[in-house]
Amino acid sequence: MSSLHKSRIADFQDVLKEPLIALEKLRELSFSGIPFEGGLRCLCWKILLNYLPLERASWTSVLAKQRELYSQFLREMIIQPGIAKANLGVSREDVTFEDHPLNPSPDSRWNTYFKDNEVLLQIDKDVRRLCPDMSFFQRATEYPCLLILDPQNEFETLRKRVEQTTLKSQTVARNRSGVTNGMNEIVGPLYYTFATDPNSEWKEHAEADTFFCFTNLMAEIRDNFIKSLDDSQCGITYKMEKVYSTLKEKDVELYLKLQEQNIKPQFFAFRWLTLLLSQEFLLPDVIRIWDSLFADDNRFDFLLLVCCAMLILIREQLLEGDFTVNMRLLQDYPITDVCQILQKAKELQDSK
Repeated sequence: MSSLHKSRIADFQDVLKEPLIALEKLRELSFSGIPFEGGLRCLCWKILLNYLPLERASWTSVLAKQRELYSQFLREMIIQPGIAKANLGVSREDVTFEDHPLNPSPDSRWNTYFKDNEVLLQIDKDVRRLCPDMSFFQRATEYPCLLILDPQNEFETLRKRVEQTTLKSQTVARNRSGVTNGMNEIVGPLYYTFATDPNSEWKEHAEADTFFCFTNLMAEIRDNFIKSLDDSQCGITYKMEKVYSTLKEKDVELYLKLQEQNIKPQFFAFRWLTLLLSQEFLLPDVIRIWDSLFADDNRFDFLLLVCCAMLILIREQLLEGDFTVNMRLLQDYPITDVCQILQKAKELQDSK
């Protein structure tokens, strides 16, 4: 470990040991990358995503409260209504003349259950697709959630529930304001970071911590997934056009080339922006980019600059290429040093 890296670790530790975390100082340090050692990244992300408060003394109570709340969510949402657990003496009180599996009423608890199954099917497919070439996501976790895995309790596992349902995948709603293809790509880096925390006590609760950090993150970017907001100033169409307007300002020659070839930002920037570049780079690089995104005051304005920087850094290839070559480049971005991309984005930000 270099002396510079040791010095950076010490800088983070100094900020994080204060009774009241200096958020601006933490952001400044985190923007240039957060060390993994000592669980620093896990802790910093939880603060930067507003999961942990700035008052250090309240961390223990906040974490205990949130993790218990997560357990309550599991108890409320994973119960299968109407299915008797004979060995537990549970009656079939949910099956009545008024409410039964064929009840078409939108207020029926069974109707809600079947709609939930549609969501679970989509989640199950997305989870299977997440980083299939990484062993971490293919093996069992060190700390499985016993609440839903214990066969003796009154809850059924997600796997069992998905296997039992007869609903077809085609019935899954495509409304982007619901569960959307790709949300797993946002959960993945969060869970990986928390589940590899060297602090075993925190690693044990990676699932709960991921849930709340994901919820907070989605609260900031949810407008990207709401179709009715696409053309508003907070919608995804506006943001994609903003990438091009920034490019026009910074590199008009490249902008005109893409316009000439009728390469619209929707062809590539939709995925870049909605999934925070999680599908464009290897996981360690995605995590490094997220250090800077989470640390920036206007992190999703900075994301637009990162996208613009990505275009400028392959400008020579884009200027020489035809439509087909350039579309291939933009939809399968060439592997590069992400620190160079972040540096270029920072230059664009500073030149405003």
